[in-house]
Amino acid sequence: MSELNDVDVVCFTLDATKPFGRGDAWVAEKVKQSSAHKVLVITKADRADQAQVMAQIDAAREEVDFEDVIVTSANERFNVDEFIDLLCSYLPEGPMWFPEGMGTDTTDEVQVAEFVREKVLLHTREEIPHSVGVICDYFERTKKVVRIHATIFVERDGQKGIIIGHKGEMIKRIGTDARLDLERLFDSKVFLELDVKVKAGWRDDAAQIRRFGYAADE
Repeated sequence: MSELNDVDVVCFTLDATKPFGRGDAWVAEKVKQSSAHKVLVITKADRADQAQVMAQIDAAREEVDFEDVIVTSANERFNVDEFIDLLCSYLPEGPMWFPEGMGTDTTDEVQVAEFVREKVLLHTREEIPHSVGVICDYFERTKKVVRIHATIFVERDGQKGIIIGHKGEMIKRIGTDARLDLERLFDSKVFLELDVKVKAGWRDDAAQIRRFGYAADE
């Protein structure tokens, strides 16, 4: 993940309500290798007690030497402004590369894939470490609706079963949460269809990594 060296600050985010797991350790190892400033962000503090928060902080600090740690709650707006100020303190001033009002230079398809992958990791965590990739196969935007088809790729049949879930309950949950975020993003009604496919060893294939929109390490 060479892109972690091309940024000014890396935020390692942990859910205060869930224990530090193998997937978190995998990400922490990548963060550790980055030359950027490192900030540990604990989220959902309103749903956890102090012992849970401290356990996450201690576990993360065993993996990475963070320059700052901040505990937040988006629901309670706790430390949200402070978090933004903290990030800004690490960011140097630079030229204005994009027109005013342009929020991102990524495509709609890339944003769809990122939202879907986020929900997969959020709902599966330990079962699906980080061996999941998402491609937006179809994107059509009209005045009334956005129609999307995306495919979730995993490395093993067992992982596919976990994402689909019993009677399709998990994939429905993932799809619903992703759709709600996408409707807010596009300010439109969204029809989202998801498939799950197995592609063994995709993380070891530079061509596949690029296909999924990630930067393959040289």
